[in-house]
Amino acid sequence: MDITGEYRIAAPRDTVWAALNDPEVLTLCIPGCKELTQVSPEEMAAKVALKVGPVSATFAGTVRLEDIRGPEGYTLVGQGNGGMAGFAKGRAVVNLTEDGPDTILRYEAKAEIGGKIASLGGRLIQATSRKLADEFFGKFANRLGAPAPESAALPPP
Repeated sequence: MDITGEYRIAAPRDTVWAALNDPEVLTLCIPGCKELTQVSPEEMAAKVALKVGPVSATFAGTVRLEDIRGPEGYTLVGQGNGGMAGFAKGRAVVNLTEDGPDTILRYEAKAEIGGKIASLGGRLIQATSRKLADEFFGKFANRLGAPAPESAALPPP
C-alpha cells in the first residue's frame, strides 16, 4: 500500500531537519508511541500501541535511517512485530524543500502488513494508515509552527 503527503511547515529547513532527527520530538508526534530510544545515529528502537478496527496491539520494532541527505531528507525503514496481531514493515522517503521562510515536507511511504491485522481488509488498513500518517505529520507540523488556516488569519471586519 502506498501513502503520499505534503505539509507546509512555518520553520526553516534546518529546524525541521533537526526535529525529524530528535527522538523526543518524534515520541510526541508518533501516534501511540510508548517508547523511542536512539540505538545509534541511524537507528531507533520503538514501542507503539495501535488499534486497527477491533485489533489492538503493541508493536516492538526498529526504525533505521538510510540515504541520509541532511537537511534535504532521508529514507526511513521500519519494522515492528505485534505478536498475535501480526507484523508491519515499511519505508518512507522524506524530502524537505525550502520555500521562502517555510519548509515543504513531502513523503512517499510503502507499507506491508501480515498476520491477524492483515485479515481486516485493505480499505480499513489503508484508511487507518492514512489517518496515522496524517496524525503524525499534522502533529509534527503544528509543533514546529504550521501556518494558521486562511480564515483564521484574516483580520476582523
